[in-house]
Amino acid sequence: MLFSVFFSLHAYNLQPNLIDSLIAASDDYSTKTFENEKSLNVLMKAYAVDSSSYEILWRISRAYSDIGELLPTVTKEQKTKQLDIYQKSLDYAELAVKANPNMSMGYTRRAIATGRVALFKGVWDSIDLVKEVRADCEKAIELDKNNPAAYYVLGRTNAKLCEKPKFIRWPLGLSWANYDDAKANYEKAIALRPTFIMYRLDAARAYTEVDEYDKAKEQLTKIATLPTENQQDNQFRKEAKDLLEQIKDK
Repeated sequence: MLFSVFFSLHAYNLQPNLIDSLIAASDDYSTKTFENEKSLNVLMKAYAVDSSSYEILWRISRAYSDIGELLPTVTKEQKTKQLDIYQKSLDYAELAVKANPNMSMGYTRRAIATGRVALFKGVWDSIDLVKEVRADCEKAIELDKNNPAAYYVLGRTNAKLCEKPKFIRWPLGLSWANYDDAKANYEKAIALRPTFIMYRLDAARAYTEVDEYDKAKEQLTKIATLPTENQQDNQFRKEAKDLLEQIKDK
């Protein structure tokens, strides 16, 4: 009996160390080697130990989102699979927010997952989802003024909506979106994480849309000097090079 109690206490004391180790491994897979399936597998082991952990839940959401981003979408079956993956990302983000509603990353991951679902279904067919993205980004920023991802997603949301004229968006309750806010949020994200290529690429696109070509060129030129921090950085570098070529004489 005494041995059983001692063993249980010993196992309990080891649990935080085990979870910390699994989280660290998942972060390496996610942000360094971009092995998203391995990251998810490790996180699911941690989830089996503690299904209420905020740190585990938002990372599971991230892993599903990263997996879904690279899935092929040629056939109907492939598209259905991608949407299912994005929905899982959203489900775990929801759990993260419930697990700790006072932390920024849960709202950020929910905004990202919701945005992916909205883009998949079509932004203009997902008005309520778009509004949820904005609300989650603003909540994430309220909780953490130094959260670059939240600023980026808010900037991208503004830029995406600006693809439609304001008079079309106004009856839908989306007239708040504008390029000034898109640029300001991109710039804040870049200031907080200056080496992240995706932020600079989308900022350059926004500058291009409003004919601020010198600012766009500055961002695009910088991209070639930056390290790889995202699974799609090689593609982003190519897109940056192509855009720079398109606007070189402007």
